[in-house]
Amino acid sequence: MIQSMTGFGKAEYAYADHKTIVEIRSLNSKQLDLTLKVAPLFRDKEADIRSLITAAVERGKIDVLIYTTSLTGENGQPALTPINKDAFRYYYNEVRSLQAELGINEADITAAVLRIPDVIKVQQDAELSDDEWAMLQSAVKNALADFIAFRTQEGAALEAMFRDKLNGIEALLAEVEPYEKSRVAKIKARLLANLEQLSEQTKQAVDQNRLEAELIYYLEKLDITEEKVRLTNHIKYFRETLAEQGAGVGKKLGFVAQEMGREINTLGSKSNQSEMQIIVVKMKDILEQIKEQVLNVL
Repeated sequence: MIQSMTGFGKAEYAYADHKTIVEIRSLNSKQLDLTLKVAPLFRDKEADIRSLITAAVERGKIDVLIYTTSLTGENGQPALTPINKDAFRYYYNEVRSLQAELGINEADITAAVLRIPDVIKVQQDAELSDDEWAMLQSAVKNALADFIAFRTQEGAALEAMFRDKLNGIEALLAEVEPYEKSRVAKIKARLLANLEQLSEQTKQAVDQNRLEAELIYYLEKLDITEEKVRLTNHIKYFRETLAEQGAGVGKKLGFVAQEMGREINTLGSKSNQSEMQIIVVKMKDILEQIKEQVLNVL
């Protein structure tokens, strides 16, 4: 079963006075593009965390966020991060000075000063214990399992959509057949009618064997039997590929969709009839929807 490259997974655990949350998100990408943002407490383990993720995820634009929130402090009160008052005063006065120098009228700069990293400073003296490191690894694995399950669920929805669209193309291809048969008869009749309009002298000079050969050649150039057979085979192979697993299935489906487009384009160029051309346009519309969603397949 195919997997989508769009996914989300989350896990968390509580340890001492804080809770740690692991979130994994992904979008489609031609290769693995991993962005990892971790809380300062886990900075030394960033390489190990990255290895855990790359071992389980093969392709996609992956964003991993690992952060902590305070639980409770003394007397059951929330453990809040204090403001560095000295840093606040310094930056506040510096910003006010710049405002006066540049002539900027800003009523309240408090929010801007509070966003400066040194003002709200997380304690850096905490060390990651072996117990918490084991809990973090378990949380990352749980988030990955949740993430892969999400991708599989999205992949099932994509597969159902692909099969529905393929059925639509096959139904349209079946609509071509009655027009195809009448088209050959109409073209042959039109050529013979044009021939009848020639003068008697010209008609006598026409080599009937050569005329028949040219007529057969012209009709063969408009014959779409091979294109129909190849398109049917491509649709069959697309369905078979949907049953495959692992990274690279999306790329293969993309190649098959390109081949389907080539046959549909040839059908359009050979149709030479408005009804058939309308059917071909409908096929192209469905195929474009398939191509757009193939980009999301792992």
